[in-house]
Amino acid sequence: MKGLQSKIAHYQSLDDKEKKAYIKDSLINNALYILLIIAVIYTYTQNPMFISSGSIINIISLSAANLPIALGIAGCIVLTGTDLSAGRIVGLTACITGALEQSVDYASKMFPNIGPVPVPLVILLVLLVGGVVGFVNGFFVAKFSLHPFIVTLATQLIVYGLLLIFLTINGNNGQPLSGLDQGFNDFVKGTIFPKIGNATIPNYIIFALVVTVIMWVVWNKTSFGKNMFAVGSNPEAANVSGVNVMKTIIGVHTLAGAMYGLTGFIESSRIGSNSASTGQNYESDAIAACVIGGVSFVGGTGKISGIVLGVFLLRIIFVALQFLAINQNMQYIIKGCIILIACSIDMRKYLVRK
Repeated sequence: MKGLQSKIAHYQSLDDKEKKAYIKDSLINNALYILLIIAVIYTYTQNPMFISSGSIINIISLSAANLPIALGIAGCIVLTGTDLSAGRIVGLTACITGALEQSVDYASKMFPNIGPVPVPLVILLVLLVGGVVGFVNGFFVAKFSLHPFIVTLATQLIVYGLLLIFLTINGNNGQPLSGLDQGFNDFVKGTIFPKIGNATIPNYIIFALVVTVIMWVVWNKTSFGKNMFAVGSNPEAANVSGVNVMKTIIGVHTLAGAMYGLTGFIESSRIGSNSASTGQNYESDAIAACVIGGVSFVGGTGKISGIVLGVFLLRIIFVALQFLAINQNMQYIIKGCIILIACSIDMRKYLVRK
């Protein structure tokens, strides 16, 4: 409220020319939000079911499933980097989860000699797998001053190769991993909440909320979070002030990898049939959501609340495209335009501040 009052007071103190410039800048900086509102209104006029309880829960569920990967990749963006390996890590950990959680009576079970592995152990395993890849990313970025784009492009290919090899184990021959144990599915996709109409609220929404709270604490209440923003703003100054830059970069990427692993764990059950294409291009959606939510590629800027909002807004757009029966090929074009516009607006804000 105070922020709004200060903005009003600032606007009133401007002369006519400055007011016009202020309005123009505000419209440009909030162009995506304005377009989103227009898109929601238009989608509703074309299909009123868009704002039904089932549709809203579906949007929230999809947002929750994609929130961990966005929370992870956001840290890399705060460091002025990115992570192209995120989607493939999701795919690898989803397939590992699927292989370990197949039902004992499933005919094409990859590991027929073991039953479904206890869920806590699987969670620890996928966090470890994702964290190891993230550690490798962070190590090469920090130790050899390589650009994250190059490092994560390399690990993207490595992880994809490992995924393809994994899918050939025990004569699986690259077949999708399905037939998941009902207990595992109940843990992830089941619900402890009553139905709202015909829609159910899956448990993984709770997982996303817990992870969001943890990441908020890490970003805002720990020295690690403060160091991350310091390194993202100015690594040289951070180093002079006593921040271990190498340790911080490795830590951010390792944490990001763990978040991708958790996303893979959720996706394994949510999708139900995991293959080499699982997780493909997930990083592009996550990056777009982060930029929409105010995580700047210039570094040192971002909020957990903004990331959550960005994920939610982006998912609204994607669901709206489906309600409008937009061609799938056209949806890729629209997604690309959203990323381009969001990054352009972000850079414009930076140049104005500079």
